[in-house]
Amino acid sequence: MKTAILCGGRGIRLREVADLLPKPMVHVGAKPILWHIMKIYGSHGFNEFVLLLGYKGDVIREFFYNFALHTADVTIDLSRTDAGRLMFHSAPSEPWTVTMADTGEDAMTGARIWNSRRYFQDADAFMVTYGDGVGDIDIRCLLEFHRAHGKIATVTGVRPPGRFGELQTEDGLVRTFNEKPQVTGGLINGGFFVFNREFIGSYLNDREDLVLEQEPLAQLVSDRQLMVFPHTGFWQPMDTPREHQLLNDLWASGKAPWKTW
Repeated sequence: MKTAILCGGRGIRLREVADLLPKPMVHVGAKPILWHIMKIYGSHGFNEFVLLLGYKGDVIREFFYNFALHTADVTIDLSRTDAGRLMFHSAPSEPWTVTMADTGEDAMTGARIWNSRRYFQDADAFMVTYGDGVGDIDIRCLLEFHRAHGKIATVTGVRPPGRFGELQTEDGLVRTFNEKPQVTGGLINGGFFVFNREFIGSYLNDREDLVLEQEPLAQLVSDRQLMVFPHTGFWQPMDTPREHQLLNDLWASGKAPWKTW
Protein backbone atom coordinates (compact mmCIF):
# COMPACT_ATOMS: atom_id res chain seq x y z
CA MET A 1 0.00 0.00 0.00
CA LYS A 2 1.24 3.47 -0.89
CA THR A 3 1.59 6.34 1.55
CA ALA A 4 1.28 9.92 0.32
CA ILE A 5 3.12 12.52 2.38
CA LEU A 6 2.15 16.17 2.02
CA CYS A 7 5.49 17.91 1.47
CA GLY A 8 4.56 21.13 -0.29
CA GLY A 9 3.90 23.60 2.50
CA ARG A 10 5.99 26.65 3.31
CA GLY A 11 6.15 26.29 7.11
CA ILE A 12 5.30 29.93 7.75
CA ARG A 13 5.17 29.57 11.56
CA LEU A 14 8.54 27.81 11.46
CA ARG A 15 10.12 30.57 9.40
CA GLU A 16 13.20 30.85 11.61
CA VAL A 17 14.40 27.38 10.56
CA ALA A 18 12.44 26.74 7.36
CA ASP A 19 13.19 29.80 5.22
CA LEU A 20 15.82 27.96 3.19
CA LEU A 21 14.20 24.53 3.26
CA PRO A 22 10.81 22.96 2.66
CA LYS A 23 9.37 22.20 6.08
CA PRO A 24 9.68 18.37 5.77
CA MET A 25 13.44 18.80 5.32
CA VAL A 26 13.96 20.62 8.64
CA HIS A 27 16.13 18.33 10.75
CA VAL A 28 15.28 16.47 13.89
CA GLY A 29 18.65 15.20 14.98
CA ALA A 30 20.80 14.53 11.94
CA LYS A 31 17.90 13.68 9.60
CA PRO A 32 14.94 15.59 8.13
CA ILE A 33 11.62 15.08 9.89
CA LEU A 34 10.42 13.55 6.61
CA TRP A 35 12.91 10.69 7.12
CA HIS A 36 11.50 10.10 10.62
CA ILE A 37 7.94 9.92 9.25
CA MET A 38 8.97 7.44 6.57
CA LYS A 39 10.78 5.33 9.16
CA ILE A 40 7.54 5.14 11.20
CA TYR A 41 5.67 3.70 8.21
CA GLY A 42 8.60 1.51 7.21
CA SER A 43 8.81 -0.03 10.67
CA HIS A 44 5.30 -1.42 10.07
CA GLY A 45 6.21 -2.76 6.63
CA PHE A 46 4.86 0.10 4.48
CA ASN A 47 7.68 1.14 2.18
CA GLU A 48 6.03 2.69 -0.89
CA PHE A 49 5.90 6.47 -0.68
CA VAL A 50 4.58 9.25 -2.88
CA LEU A 51 5.96 12.61 -1.80
CA LEU A 52 3.61 15.43 -2.80
CA LEU A 53 6.07 18.22 -3.57
CA GLY A 54 5.54 21.95 -3.87
CA TYR A 55 7.60 24.68 -2.23
CA LYS A 56 11.33 23.99 -2.75
CA GLY A 57 10.58 20.46 -3.90
CA ASP A 58 13.97 20.30 -5.60
CA VAL A 59 15.60 20.10 -2.14
CA ILE A 60 13.65 16.91 -1.40
CA ARG A 61 14.47 15.46 -4.83
CA GLU A 62 18.17 16.10 -4.31
CA PHE A 63 18.16 14.52 -0.84
CA PHE A 64 16.77 11.21 -2.06
CA TYR A 65 18.78 11.18 -5.29
CA ASN A 66 21.94 11.55 -3.21
CA PHE A 67 20.64 9.63 -0.19
CA ALA A 68 23.92 7.87 0.61
CA LEU A 69 25.87 11.11 0.29
CA HIS A 70 23.55 12.76 2.82
CA THR A 71 23.39 9.89 5.30
CA ALA A 72 26.77 8.07 5.26
CA ASP A 73 30.38 8.84 6.01
CA VAL A 74 32.14 9.39 2.69
CA THR A 75 35.73 9.73 1.46
CA ILE A 76 36.32 11.79 -1.69
CA ASP A 77 39.52 11.22 -3.65
CA LEU A 78 40.00 14.59 -5.34
CA SER A 79 42.77 13.23 -7.57
CA ARG A 80 40.18 11.18 -9.47
CA THR A 81 37.38 12.28 -11.78
CA ASP A 82 35.62 8.94 -12.28
CA ALA A 83 32.93 7.29 -10.17
CA GLY A 84 35.61 5.73 -8.00
CA ARG A 85 36.44 9.08 -6.44
CA LEU A 86 33.65 8.47 -3.88
CA MET A 87 33.95 5.80 -1.21
CA PHE A 88 31.01 5.34 1.16
CA HIS A 89 31.57 3.90 4.62
CA SER A 90 28.71 1.69 5.84
CA ALA A 91 26.26 3.48 3.59
CA PRO A 92 22.75 3.08 5.00
CA SER A 93 19.96 1.79 2.80
CA GLU A 94 16.20 1.67 3.15
CA PRO A 95 13.75 -0.73 1.47
CA TRP A 96 11.78 2.24 0.15
CA THR A 97 10.46 3.16 -3.25
CA VAL A 98 10.01 6.91 -3.35
CA THR A 99 7.97 8.69 -6.01
CA MET A 100 8.42 12.46 -5.97
CA ALA A 101 5.41 14.13 -7.56
CA ASP A 102 5.35 17.82 -8.40
CA THR A 103 1.87 18.84 -7.25
CA GLY A 104 2.23 22.60 -7.72
CA GLU A 105 3.95 25.46 -5.95
CA ASP A 106 0.78 26.88 -4.42
CA ALA A 107 -1.65 23.94 -4.45
CA MET A 108 -3.54 23.27 -1.23
CA THR A 109 -3.64 19.89 0.50
CA GLY A 110 -6.69 18.48 -1.30
CA ALA A 111 -5.36 19.68 -4.64
CA ARG A 112 -2.03 17.97 -4.03
CA ILE A 113 -3.74 14.60 -3.61
CA TRP A 114 -5.86 15.21 -6.71
CA ASN A 115 -2.81 16.24 -8.76
CA SER A 116 -1.03 12.99 -7.86
CA ARG A 117 -4.08 10.73 -8.22
CA ARG A 118 -2.54 8.59 -10.97
CA TYR A 119 -0.22 7.03 -8.40
CA PHE A 120 -3.12 5.61 -6.35
CA GLN A 121 -5.28 4.13 -9.10
CA ASP A 122 -3.84 0.62 -8.84
CA ALA A 123 -4.98 -0.11 -5.25
CA ASP A 124 -8.24 -0.12 -3.34
CA ALA A 125 -6.92 2.24 -0.65
CA PHE A 126 -3.97 4.49 0.18
CA MET A 127 -2.63 6.35 3.20
CA VAL A 128 -1.94 10.06 3.61
CA THR A 129 -0.11 12.02 6.29
CA TYR A 130 1.47 15.39 6.86
CA GLY A 131 5.18 16.01 6.39
CA ASP A 132 5.67 17.67 9.76
CA GLY A 133 4.32 15.39 12.51
CA VAL A 134 5.48 12.22 14.24
CA GLY A 135 3.91 9.74 16.63
CA ASP A 136 4.02 6.16 17.84
CA ILE A 137 1.02 5.30 15.67
CA ASP A 138 0.44 1.59 15.09
CA ILE A 139 0.03 1.81 11.32
CA ARG A 140 -1.02 -1.81 10.93
CA CYS A 141 -3.77 -1.42 13.55
CA LEU A 142 -4.87 1.79 11.83
CA LEU A 143 -5.20 -0.04 8.52
CA GLU A 144 -7.00 -3.00 10.08
CA PHE A 145 -9.43 -0.59 11.74
CA HIS A 146 -10.08 1.12 8.41
CA ARG A 147 -10.75 -2.12 6.56
CA ALA A 148 -13.04 -3.38 9.32
CA HIS A 149 -15.43 -0.42 9.48
CA GLY A 150 -16.14 -0.29 5.74
CA LYS A 151 -16.32 3.51 5.42
CA ILE A 152 -14.46 5.55 2.82
CA ALA A 153 -12.01 7.31 5.15
CA THR A 154 -10.25 7.16 8.50
CA VAL A 155 -8.48 9.95 10.36
CA THR A 156 -6.28 9.40 13.40
CA GLY A 157 -7.59 11.35 16.38
CA VAL A 158 -5.18 12.60 19.06
CA ARG A 159 -5.46 14.80 22.17
CA PRO A 160 -2.78 17.53 22.28
CA PRO A 161 -3.70 21.22 22.86
CA GLY A 162 -6.45 22.32 20.47
CA ARG A 163 -5.07 24.04 17.39
CA PHE A 164 -5.81 21.60 14.60
CA GLY A 165 -8.97 20.08 13.14
CA GLU A 166 -11.14 18.97 16.06
CA LEU A 167 -13.18 15.78 15.69
CA GLN A 168 -16.51 15.32 17.47
CA THR A 169 -17.37 11.63 17.41
CA GLU A 170 -20.15 9.21 18.25
CA ASP A 171 -19.53 5.45 18.35
CA GLY A 172 -16.37 5.95 16.31
CA LEU A 173 -18.15 7.93 13.55
CA VAL A 174 -17.02 11.50 12.98
CA ARG A 175 -20.01 13.83 13.45
CA THR A 176 -18.31 17.23 13.01
CA PHE A 177 -14.92 18.37 11.74
CA ASN A 178 -13.88 21.87 12.91
CA GLU A 179 -10.61 23.16 11.47
CA LYS A 180 -8.41 24.95 14.06
CA PRO A 181 -10.98 25.43 16.83
CA GLN A 182 -10.63 26.83 20.32
CA VAL A 183 -9.72 24.20 22.90
CA THR A 184 -12.78 22.16 23.91
CA GLY A 185 -11.17 18.91 25.03
CA GLY A 186 -12.15 16.71 22.08
CA LEU A 187 -10.01 14.68 19.72
CA ILE A 188 -8.13 16.62 17.06
CA ASN A 189 -6.91 15.78 13.59
CA GLY A 190 -3.55 14.04 13.89
CA GLY A 191 -3.22 13.14 10.20
CA PHE A 192 -2.30 9.52 9.48
CA PHE A 193 -5.30 9.08 7.20
CA VAL A 194 -6.50 6.09 5.20
CA PHE A 195 -8.70 6.67 2.15
CA ASN A 196 -10.42 4.25 -0.17
CA ARG A 197 -9.64 4.93 -3.81
CA GLU A 198 -13.17 6.23 -4.45
CA PHE A 199 -12.42 9.22 -2.22
CA ILE A 200 -10.45 10.86 -5.04
CA GLY A 201 -13.20 10.82 -7.65
CA SER A 202 -16.07 11.50 -5.28
CA TYR A 203 -14.65 14.14 -2.91
CA LEU A 204 -11.75 15.87 -4.70
CA ASN A 205 -11.61 18.04 -7.82
CA ASP A 206 -9.17 20.09 -9.86
CA ARG A 207 -9.39 23.31 -7.83
CA GLU A 208 -5.91 24.43 -6.76
CA ASP A 209 -7.37 26.00 -3.60
CA LEU A 210 -9.05 22.76 -2.48
CA VAL A 211 -8.14 22.21 1.18
CA LEU A 212 -8.41 18.59 2.31
CA GLU A 213 -9.43 19.62 5.82
CA GLN A 214 -12.36 21.73 4.61
CA GLU A 215 -14.86 20.65 1.93
CA PRO A 216 -13.64 17.08 1.33
CA LEU A 217 -13.59 16.04 4.99
CA ALA A 218 -16.75 18.01 5.75
CA GLN A 219 -18.56 16.19 2.94
CA LEU A 220 -17.31 12.84 4.23
CA VAL A 221 -18.74 13.75 7.62
CA SER A 222 -22.06 14.74 6.05
CA ASP A 223 -22.14 11.41 4.19
CA ARG A 224 -21.25 9.51 7.40
CA GLN A 225 -18.13 8.16 5.72
CA LEU A 226 -15.35 9.40 8.03
CA MET A 227 -14.28 7.30 11.00
CA VAL A 228 -11.75 8.17 13.71
CA PHE A 229 -8.94 5.91 14.84
CA PRO A 230 -8.27 7.07 18.44
CA HIS A 231 -4.59 7.29 19.33
CA THR A 232 -3.78 7.84 23.01
CA GLY A 233 -0.02 7.55 22.67
CA PHE A 234 2.59 10.08 21.60
CA TRP A 235 1.91 12.53 18.79
CA GLN A 236 3.68 15.81 18.12
CA PRO A 237 3.63 18.23 15.19
CA MET A 238 6.57 20.47 14.32
CA ASP A 239 4.73 23.71 13.73
CA THR A 240 6.75 26.25 15.73
CA PRO A 241 10.37 26.75 16.78
CA ARG A 242 9.44 25.58 20.27
CA GLU A 243 8.04 22.30 18.91
CA HIS A 244 11.10 21.90 16.69
CA GLN A 245 13.31 22.22 19.76
CA LEU A 246 11.11 19.78 21.70
CA LEU A 247 11.47 17.10 19.04
CA ASN A 248 15.23 17.62 18.87
CA ASP A 249 15.52 17.38 22.66
CA LEU A 250 13.53 14.14 22.68
CA TRP A 251 15.68 12.68 19.91
CA ALA A 252 18.90 13.72 21.66
CA SER A 253 17.70 12.05 24.86
CA GLY A 254 17.69 8.67 23.12
CA LYS A 255 14.08 8.15 24.19
CA ALA A 256 12.12 9.61 21.26
CA PRO A 257 8.64 8.02 21.62
CA TRP A 258 8.07 7.87 17.85
CA LYS A 259 11.20 5.76 17.26
CA THR A 260 9.42 2.47 16.56
CA TRP A 261 12.28 0.98 14.51
